[in-house]
Amino acid sequence: MNGRAVYAGSFDPPTNGHVWMIEQGAQLFDELIVAVAKHPEKDYTFEIDERLGWLEGVAAKHQNVKVASIQNEFLAHYAKRVNARFVIRGIRQEADYQYERGMRYVNSDLNPDLTTVFLMPPRTLCELSSSFVKGMIGPVGWESVVERYVPSAVFDRLKMLHMQQLEITTPDEAAH
Repeated sequence: MNGRAVYAGSFDPPTNGHVWMIEQGAQLFDELIVAVAKHPEKDYTFEIDERLGWLEGVAAKHQNVKVASIQNEFLAHYAKRVNARFVIRGIRQEADYQYERGMRYVNSDLNPDLTTVFLMPPRTLCELSSSFVKGMIGPVGWESVVERYVPSAVFDRLKMLHMQQLEITTPDEAAH
């Protein structure tokens, strides 16, 4: 496909599913903007600068991929502002389809020139989400499980965050 597309999300943290979407978008479009969303009323595990940095690392191997941020703006309005005619969205399972179908219609209402392109990841990535990854951290052996689902820079940060959390909780536990 020709033209510019936007792939937006919170990427908190980026997963290999996000990497797959970026790679597909880079192949399909002349230009892909990976837009990291920051909603003022949502709590994030990782700051936007860190999420941007991770995605810039992923995008570095694609000359036609740029990373940007969206703050307090509808995706349809952002796409119009950056002259993107397409947005790409991942459909992992039926619930994603239901949600994304509704968002497609809302985006079309807000920007009639915008086309939503749905991509389905391979089976190995279809259950993967940022929340899923964060939920697997902690039990014995979590590292060998989580490592296969996220880029290496994200995995290193998750290990560091887990160690920091252990250091915070250990003194309290010792006091009891």
